[in-house]
Amino acid sequence: MRMVSKNLIRGVTAVAAIALLGIAAPGASANETLRVGKAQAVPIDFTPPDVGMAKGFFQKHGVDVQIIAFAGAAKQQQALVADAVDIGLGGGPEMSTVAKGTPVVGVAAYAGRPDGLVLVAAANGPVKTVADLKGRKVSVSSVGSLTEWTTRELSRHEGWGPDGINVVFLGNIAGQIAALKTQQIDAMTNDVATAARMERDGIGHTVVNFGTIIPDFIVHIIYATKKVTEERPEAVRGFLAGWFETIAWMKANKDETVKLVAPIMHQPPEIAAKAYDAVMPVFSDTGRFEPKAVAVLSRSFVQMNLLPTEPDMSKLYTEQFLPKAP
Repeated sequence: MRMVSKNLIRGVTAVAAIALLGIAAPGASANETLRVGKAQAVPIDFTPPDVGMAKGFFQKHGVDVQIIAFAGAAKQQQALVADAVDIGLGGGPEMSTVAKGTPVVGVAAYAGRPDGLVLVAAANGPVKTVADLKGRKVSVSSVGSLTEWTTRELSRHEGWGPDGINVVFLGNIAGQIAALKTQQIDAMTNDVATAARMERDGIGHTVVNFGTIIPDFIVHIIYATKKVTEERPEAVRGFLAGWFETIAWMKANKDETVKLVAPIMHQPPEIAAKAYDAVMPVFSDTGRFEPKAVAVLSRSFVQMNLLPTEPDMSKLYTEQFLPKAP
């Protein structure tokens, strides 16, 4: 009874040694960590990484996500260039930086028409309608950002040219609300959840939803550094596979999604639900770069004086990492 096989002893010893040394057993592999930036911390447009990690969709595809939030697109692009993040969730206009030579590439068009962006004016201020915006100060996050382009596009839409509205760059949402309260600005371009809460609190009122004036567009793009696409392509594929599983789950599970994202958005559930209703329909199920929307995006680069001429857009993005259609 006391005799034990020498082979068994050797096997137990080997397993113990592996455990002590932290060496993975054959066939085991740890998830790869990707540093994922968000151009803004709280809008529902940027919550899929949080939801995907909570539900295990990224882990299922061999990826762990480390989330880093930024105060605007410009700071996130700086982080991508500095290799401080691997993946960045940003706006379509930021693709102009790729044309200028930044070591970044668009890997998925993740939302189309900008239904999640609105212009909110001060509740007791001079702006009551779109016509009142001419010459008024409107805050956006940063230079070259999605919020800047949509605000200038509204000015063009009204026949005032790109500078008919006085655009002010103020960074994060909290700073913009503070400026609106102290009458340093007349209005701000921001997400629908922030607008709904401002209306509820008597701070502001929505003047226009940008989706009504910009029907064809790519409002959000997932960017990746060329370093990560070249050195860890399977991690990028895993991230995108997890991303689109997350989007499918969010679209099919409104109540649970709202419960998960409301704390991230720093909003009560009823406000998060309004944002869900506005934004989820424009999330892409495939990540494909639709030609008509790409053409509008290309024109926007010239309209914003980000580029002197329209670039060859095919060099600024790739669809090679997207999940194959079932």
